[in-house]
Amino acid sequence: MIIRSARISDVEAIHHLILQLAEYEKAPEKVVSTPEVLSTALFQSHPWVFAWVAETSSQEIVGTAICYLRYSTWNGPVLYLEDLIVDQTFRRKNIGTLLMHEIIGFAKLNSYRHITWQVLDWNSSAIDFYKKFDVNLDSSWVNVILPIEK
Repeated sequence: MIIRSARISDVEAIHHLILQLAEYEKAPEKVVSTPEVLSTALFQSHPWVFAWVAETSSQEIVGTAICYLRYSTWNGPVLYLEDLIVDQTFRRKNIGTLLMHEIIGFAKLNSYRHITWQVLDWNSSAIDFYKKFDVNLDSSWVNVILPIEK
C-alpha cells in the first residue's frame, strides 16, 4: 500500500469514494459536488484543499483523506479533515491509520496548531478508530449550516 498526494488522474476515484461515504452516511442525495469542482479545489495554483490517496500495488485507489486550511482566531492556522474514506472492502487493513499518519505529518511539517474534524455520533467504528490517536472528543459545540441558494 502506498500513501501519496493525490494527482489529477485520481479525481474520479476520489469522487467515487466520496459517493461511497455518502451512501454509508445515508445521504447520497446530498452530494452535489462533481469531480470537476474537486479537481479545481485541489489543483489550482494556490490550493487550499489537499488530498492523499491509498493506492494498492495494482494502482487501485482504495482510500483517501481530504483536508483544507482553516484559521482559528485563538490558535492560528489549523487543518480541517473533511473526509477520511477507505473503500468498504479494504477496511481493517491499516489503511486509515496510514492516511492519518500522513495527515499528521503534513500538519506538523506546516506548523498547524491542530487538526480538527467531525464524526457522526452514531458512527461508533469511526469514533473508536479516532480514539487510537489520543483525540479530544468535544460535544459542546453545535453545528451550524447556512445554505446559500443559487
